[in-house]
Amino acid sequence: MNSYTDFAYVYDLFMDNVPYVGWADRVCSLLTEYDELEVPEGDEALASEAGLLLDLGCGTGVFTRLMSDRGYDCIGVDSSEQMLEVAMQKEAGREGDDGRILYLLQDMRELELYSTVGAVVSICDCINYLLSPDDVLKTFESVNNYLYPRGLFIFDFNTVHYYRDVLGDDVIAENRPEGSFIWENYYDEETGINECDLTIYAASDMETGDGHENAPLTYVRSEETHEQRGYDADEITDLLIRAGMKIVRVFDSDTDGEVTDVTSRVCIVARESGK
Repeated sequence: MNSYTDFAYVYDLFMDNVPYVGWADRVCSLLTEYDELEVPEGDEALASEAGLLLDLGCGTGVFTRLMSDRGYDCIGVDSSEQMLEVAMQKEAGREGDDGRILYLLQDMRELELYSTVGAVVSICDCINYLLSPDDVLKTFESVNNYLYPRGLFIFDFNTVHYYRDVLGDDVIAENRPEGSFIWENYYDEETGINECDLTIYAASDMETGDGHENAPLTYVRSEETHEQRGYDADEITDLLIRAGMKIVRVFDSDTDGEVTDVTSRVCIVARESGK
């Protein structure tokens, strides 16, 4: 599952069009609308657990920091050591108290937390990196295990339609002064696996040798492969129910409306309903 190695260090550069602020606004709205947490009055320990938010597949922590800025006590979990290195560097450089976000290097299928959490959030198709229904079920069971009673699980995922009909065997490339990437996409109809071969050219901090300010930059080339699998809403909701959760809401992430055959990204709100 760990695909983000060299790409981690330029991820935020090329993903600056991701609507993190809008997603954070939506998640806050959903958490407020569907909140049913019951915390015994005067129990500070349980109140602390109920106030925790886990960002599952947090990457470089952009979304995690947005939720922290909105007042949530956050934990970020990711399986990429390099992505977490970037996240922790940015956390250390934030204004205010350092260490407000706890970052953990873990596989989402095998969470090990010190307590339950009031909410788990996973955005930007992290679930699609789970390549089998069994892996998705393990993750959902792990999430349910650490959710505070009646806590919420909010996540999105890309559909089969998106990988098969939208991305297909497409090639995406982008060139900037700081670096370039080439994204070569392949969709396997038989296995349902979407493979992306990513080639990155990142500007190096190395000196060019002649010492001149306008000397040509040096670029470092690296490659990595990403594999994802698309899922349909019915399959995911069935796995959530099998994991012990209750479905609260299912909707098209792009339109906020009903999921259709041409929905590319689905958002689901589920609730812990008894372990």
